[in-house]
Amino acid sequence: MMDNYLISIVGATAIGKTSLSIEIAQHFNTEIISSDSRQFYNEMTIGTAVPSEDEIAQATHHFIQNRSVFDDYNVGQFEKDAIQKLNELFAENQVVVMVGGSGLYVDAVLKGLDNFPQVDKSIRKELKLRLEKEGVESLHVQLKELDAETFEKIDIDNHQRVIRALEICIGTGTTYASFLTDKTADRNFIPIKIGLTAEREIIYDRINKRVDLMMKNGLLNEAENLFQYKNLNALQTVGYKELFQYFEGNFDVNIAVSEIKKNTRRFAKRQGTWFRKDKDIKWFDFEEPREQIIQYIENSVNNK
Repeated sequence: MMDNYLISIVGATAIGKTSLSIEIAQHFNTEIISSDSRQFYNEMTIGTAVPSEDEIAQATHHFIQNRSVFDDYNVGQFEKDAIQKLNELFAENQVVVMVGGSGLYVDAVLKGLDNFPQVDKSIRKELKLRLEKEGVESLHVQLKELDAETFEKIDIDNHQRVIRALEICIGTGTTYASFLTDKTADRNFIPIKIGLTAEREIIYDRINKRVDLMMKNGLLNEAENLFQYKNLNALQTVGYKELFQYFEGNFDVNIAVSEIKKNTRRFAKRQGTWFRKDKDIKWFDFEEPREQIIQYIENSVNNK
């Protein structure tokens, strides 16, 4: 019986993961699943940099704009959905591609989720009230005090994840990080992990240019259409929350755009922190000839 291989492509936002994933999928005549938690929602197109119609036409994609911002969808549900889809795809293909920069969602597919203890539900309610009354900054301060390791690794712009980490810290008296393990769930595939990288200045420049292009392509209008739903969890993300501040009169539009760039750069830094801890990732410069990356994958498949 032949082994199945899941090629996981990771790296900072705007580094070129989408184009690489398409070339690899075409080479192996296979399909792509997205592990980018921002691209699940069909109301968020420009601000999440979903693949274009032309890109989607070049390879079959799954988990792209398959949900609504009104859906209550989390990483646990995604793990189940992704594993089910992979089982279907591996029935027809020996190789499948997964692409995305959401570290928690990538790990959920590759390794499975860690088991956390149940905590008093009132803690979460209290944290949500604090978020509404005091803003997320006070939660950031508390998380940094209680669990500096988690504070440095998670996407602190995602309010839901900040609250989740804090409720574990408060409810158990120990850190969220202490419940993270290196145990891997049983999977019917062998992962081949590819990372794209570049000098920090190059990544930041690509981010700045991407944000400018998003604004040119209509991000302001997209965010305005979603403004009335600004409290939904799916919209607590970079590119939208800064423009919501503009609509509320707290920023002018230039400051809002500057904040999007700053927060996206900060997110990219956290992506690097997350993925660099995985020693099994083979890193390639973002300008590396695609043929060399594909050759590495071919060698990995043939030698395993």
